[in-house]
Amino acid sequence: MKRAWIIGIILVVVIVLGVIFIPKLLSNEGGSTVEFQELEKKEIPEKIKDLLPKYKAEERALACKVDESVYVIVTRGEKMTAGYSVTIDKIEKVDQENGYKLVVYAKYKDPKPDEIVAQVITYPTVVVKTNLEELPDKIELKSEYIN
Repeated sequence: MKRAWIIGIILVVVIVLGVIFIPKLLSNEGGSTVEFQELEKKEIPEKIKDLLPKYKAEERALACKVDESVYVIVTRGEKMTAGYSVTIDKIEKVDQENGYKLVVYAKYKDPKPDEIVAQVITYPTVVVKTNLEELPDKIELKSEYIN
């Protein structure tokens, strides 16, 4: 009797784990994590600095290759006051039939109303250097707003 209970519990655990993990294995989403390092302004390559003005007023993610290194840039768009920021939480590489795509998870922080002190136009942007060797075929931005 006790043995039947143990076998039943094991069977339930196996079924639950199968329901959770098999769809993830069969789906195309849920890729491997990409290592990256956030760059300070002085570390950003000149070619990227020249490219940024074209995109800084938009909210988007883009990738570019400079000197055999792949960089990911996330822009937040034009903001009418200081205190807005953007950080990259993680980057995933998702293999596809012809190449791969990157999914960039960004966190956007807005100033609290009592933190707004000046009417200054800002363009929150973050640039990271990845461990990738080739540019992705597609890049997707998933943003989360935090306080």
